[in-house]
Amino acid sequence: MQQIGLLFEELAISTPPQAKHAPIVLIYEYPLTERIRALLRLEDLFARMAHYLGAPDIHDHHAALTVLFEILEVARPDLKSELLQELERQRQVLTAFRDNPNISSEALDTALNEISEALNLLHALTGKLGQHLRDNEWLISVKNRSLIPGGLSEFDIPSYHLWLNQPTAQRQRDLQTWLEPFLPLRDGLAIVLHLLRDSGTPEAYTASRGSYQRTLAGVNSQMLRIRIHDAMITPETSANKYALNLRFMETDFHQRPRQVERDVHFDLTFCAI
Repeated sequence: MQQIGLLFEELAISTPPQAKHAPIVLIYEYPLTERIRALLRLEDLFARMAHYLGAPDIHDHHAALTVLFEILEVARPDLKSELLQELERQRQVLTAFRDNPNISSEALDTALNEISEALNLLHALTGKLGQHLRDNEWLISVKNRSLIPGGLSEFDIPSYHLWLNQPTAQRQRDLQTWLEPFLPLRDGLAIVLHLLRDSGTPEAYTASRGSYQRTLAGVNSQMLRIRIHDAMITPETSANKYALNLRFMETDFHQRPRQVERDVHFDLTFCAI
């Protein structure tokens, strides 16, 4: 992944580093296709899973198991074939850069090797994604109880209470075993999202009195990236293949957000691969 980033940085326009103690600038991503929506959700779930899995506490491992159930629900079966197609297409695109003197051949080879490895691991996956969890009757019983608020109390499912009180190393081994078949999916989507984020160039816009609209006819985009230079303003995004509508909201965590009544400067990136 690092080499892919370095490769595309050679093609991108560099931006000056932020000054020390600069205010927080957040980037809000909005998917324009269901596939990218699923990949972004899975990216977030895998990150949370890694955090909880690495912690020793039973409450962290309880959270890790519930995240695993979310991964099972989001990782629809056709994602594997979609990732395979996209990674193969990107391999062909990068291969075309071999004769470009401005591209490091070493970085290019490393990026191509990472894509090839991800493709091989995805091809090696057999059966339906997540079937190993669905075939585990105990896990499915825990999953069903987890849908009930407080449904995993020890008097509801004593075997789960027993599992939580196994040694930390044992719980971590179990969680890693259950997670393992999803890892090729995680690695493949990480490459696709990295390439997608690097595919566009930010452009500056102004939302008059907190509102911005534009048509998207002729715009090829799978994801929007919105960067706002005011930490307490958030975008409400409504978009499809025909139009984009943005409303910038003044955020107060103690009352309902309201639309900003002043002009808002923001950067917008259309991403597509």
